[in-house]
Amino acid sequence: MKVELHCHTRLSDGSYTFEEVLDLAVQEQVSHLAITNHDTTQDLSSMVIKGLERGIDIIPGIEISAYDFRRNRRIHILGYYIEPGHASLERLCSPLLEMRHEGCRTAVDRLIEAGYAITWEQVLKYAEGGTGVYKQHIMHALIDEGYTSSIYGDLYKELFSRGQNGEQQGIAYIPTRYVDAGDAIRAILEAGGVPVLAHPGQYRSFEAVPELVDAGLQGIEVWHPLHGPEDEVKARDFADMYKLVMTGGSDFHGFYGEKVVALGSKSPGLDTVQLIQARKQGLQRSPKEPYSL
Repeated sequence: MKVELHCHTRLSDGSYTFEEVLDLAVQEQVSHLAITNHDTTQDLSSMVIKGLERGIDIIPGIEISAYDFRRNRRIHILGYYIEPGHASLERLCSPLLEMRHEGCRTAVDRLIEAGYAITWEQVLKYAEGGTGVYKQHIMHALIDEGYTSSIYGDLYKELFSRGQNGEQQGIAYIPTRYVDAGDAIRAILEAGGVPVLAHPGQYRSFEAVPELVDAGLQGIEVWHPLHGPEDEVKARDFADMYKLVMTGGSDFHGFYGEKVVALGSKSPGLDTVQLIQARKQGLQRSPKEPYSL
């Protein structure tokens, strides 16, 4: 059996509903499945129940869109076995959801002004049933109108370029003020969860590990579709140095993924789930400082 510790549904920026992901998990023989939607814990409690009905252990999770303000880099923090709807997570993440949604609305307005034949109502349909509009939903509309054939391609890079490394900023790029990575870790801890650094190779966030450990980081994602061999070795080294749990996952988004991946294809094994559970138990036994923004 396989373990999947990084998976998104239509509640954030995945193209599959939870029920479709569950069907796929059964098909791919995934025994433990972490749902880690961006900045939301919506429906996690009911997902756990539905998973049990299908013989799959659903791990309630989250992926918080955070930032390293010292180095001006994005950092994503995964949380495992969190309490759905916990006040610390809601307080931290609710503004993120709103800012992202409104930023995408501004992006669509700019694209329409630039002559792209899409509408806000059209984009909203792709995001129906979720927590808001993401860039993938905008790209989906552009695909259906014949402007491109892929979510992540030349058009995406042109429209959503951040304007770094001498590149021109894209007309659809709307800056978002993400939350501090340390605050994300502390909120996950307050919610009874185990915080893990997501895909450090993708966002070049290895340098921040010592500071994140000081904030309470418990694990690091070693196996990921966008990690090369060097990234895996580096993540392993940091795990050994700071006694972090080594995790992995396919970062499954369905059609909205940056690469075509199979659910469970980056399985770290059942031992990893047990190590995360042990960390959770250890954190519950040790005193924690109260979290506040």
